[in-house]
Amino acid sequence: MADSDPTALLRLVQWLSPAFPTGAFAYSHGLEMAVSVGEVRDEASFAEWLHDILSYGAGWNDAVLMGRGLRGDTDLEGLADLARALAPSAERLRETEEQGAAFARARSEVERIALPVEPLPVAVARAARELQIANAEKIAVFLHSFASNLVSAGVRFIPLGQSAGQRVLARQHVLIAQLAQRAAEAGLDELASAVFRADLQSMQHEQLDVRIFKT
Repeated sequence: MADSDPTALLRLVQWLSPAFPTGAFAYSHGLEMAVSVGEVRDEASFAEWLHDILSYGAGWNDAVLMGRGLRGDTDLEGLADLARALAPSAERLRETEEQGAAFARARSEVERIALPVEPLPVAVARAARELQIANAEKIAVFLHSFASNLVSAGVRFIPLGQSAGQRVLARQHVLIAQLAQRAAEAGLDELASAVFRADLQSMQHEQLDVRIFKT
């Protein structure tokens, strides 16, 4: 890899920060339902839930999709179709498509370029291809942003104190780095999900009478 661009990491962090207008704060990834049924109720149960989502759910799959998308020989249109097909429920599809569309729209307005509408990990991969940063680092920042948004949702809805939320997030750092390193080299045949209860809860969430989050 060529010498790093000192502003490249800052661009990536800006795209994946809460300040970038993707509306990520409105999505709980099914956490709202898990809290409503009592499965997630405190710091320990939330940490376990988040660990599993990252390791065996959308965290891992999105990391693999992004890793493939960062490679210059990958057909991003086909990868976007695969990302949509992997969504286990209507809400999960809505989550990745709406955030991806908002990401592309915001980046288009900032950089004055036309961009296609794609699921979020593919949209971020398209943007980050040009950045002179190791792919594993790009994926790690993406996963950290994903986890941070879920921690924010947990702090608001469980409810979880700010310090407890930050402890949960800090405990994911090693895991995030390991997943990112694996995903940077992974093939599409390594896509897999085994968070069945979370997937079912994302379907049940559609039926909640009162909802704070979109998903």
